[in-house]
Amino acid sequence: MKIFFAALAVFCLAAAHPAAAQAPMEKYKLANGLRVILLRDNAVPVITTYVIYDVGSRSEQKGRTGFAHLFEHMMFEGSGSLKKGEHAKYVQENGGSLNGATHPDYTEYYETLPSNKLALSLWLESDRMKSLAITDESLTNQKEAVKQERRLRFDSQPYTTALIEKWGSMMYGNFQNSHSMIGSFEDLNAATTEDVSKFFRTYYAPNNAVLVIAGDFETAEARKLVEQYFGRVPSQPQPPRPDMTEEPRAAGKTENYLDAKARVPALVIGWPAPARHTADWYALNMLDAVLSGGNSSRFQLDLVKGKQSVLQANTGVGFPFQDLPSYKGPGMYTGLFIYKPTFQGQQIVDQIQAEIDRIVTEGVDAKELDRVKAVLRFNKANTLQRTFARAQAAGIYEILDGKPELAEQDYNALIAVTSAQMQEAAKKYLTAARRDVLFIQPAPPAAAPKGNQ
Repeated sequence: MKIFFAALAVFCLAAAHPAAAQAPMEKYKLANGLRVILLRDNAVPVITTYVIYDVGSRSEQKGRTGFAHLFEHMMFEGSGSLKKGEHAKYVQENGGSLNGATHPDYTEYYETLPSNKLALSLWLESDRMKSLAITDESLTNQKEAVKQERRLRFDSQPYTTALIEKWGSMMYGNFQNSHSMIGSFEDLNAATTEDVSKFFRTYYAPNNAVLVIAGDFETAEARKLVEQYFGRVPSQPQPPRPDMTEEPRAAGKTENYLDAKARVPALVIGWPAPARHTADWYALNMLDAVLSGGNSSRFQLDLVKGKQSVLQANTGVGFPFQDLPSYKGPGMYTGLFIYKPTFQGQQIVDQIQAEIDRIVTEGVDAKELDRVKAVLRFNKANTLQRTFARAQAAGIYEILDGKPELAEQDYNALIAVTSAQMQEAAKKYLTAARRDVLFIQPAPPAAAPKGNQ
């Protein structure tokens, strides 16, 4: 199980565009409201069964943060027919792989298996959808697992606490957007089995989910199996949707953060970003590829290799918890820059802004734009070879937009972005007046106890 967090990952253009679902697509709905998408491709004897639920950290309420991620863990604790760990055991013993991930706007699960195991994967997912085992013991175990994950992957790592705790509260004023996705120890400790059961009844229902099957299968047989395993799972009242509206801000803000785990300084910089599927959204995503996409990007050539001021730069629309396909407004264009202590934080901010302003005044030449588009085309071809990537793209676009075919539209719109559009997006969105900056400084060493002096 994992929580989607790309804060310290190297930017990859494969994650900056959707894996367009070009296999023949069939979409329909069961009587209980479950949306089903079939992506048949018999080239390789592999199938991916992918289930995505319309619930993420933005659905959480005050005092109940971290429930979406906690519940991702609970989904592997057993069900009506399976004991703890047996779900994974069945998949792995049949040569497959599986995982789950929590996002701000959805939670996803999948199994990739040999194609003759389609019935097994559908049974596994339907069993936990209709009869998840929620007990005091399993809840206690997973509370501790989530807390340990937070200790190891966040609290003990440099810069991550600043990103998941401080940055969200800086960017957003609305609690639905600003609170930590992994949640607090206090809220996790307060969670009861009744709380978790209510969360399950509210959100883990067929009418709040999408099932995608991608790979080598026969359509008639797949439809029969889907009805057999999922058709009798009862629907629930449609859950309420959170209000994620943000009040417009006239200007950005600057704050400081002391990080006890950091050895060198860093900064987080961001700007409010445009709405999904708009011309500016495409332009800003392509602009980010020019600035930060790979070893030939502007930030790498100018700041890392040229001025040698920056050690690592990670940026993206929706960063650090989202990427292009999963980015849903309101969002930010954000970057994490780890820099050398011989430079001041404001110098790095000025260098970043200067690189952006250079695009505003000079644009992006045809050679540079062609390079970025070539990488997009290569990565599209590469990701289309994986059944999981195709299933995920279709599921995300269905859960966020109700139109899985928009994956291909977004890719085509990205490829069509011009230098002039990027100039306009940079001029409109990435200004010094609109930016938020969080300076992260290494905390001074703690004073030794008096008895050791």
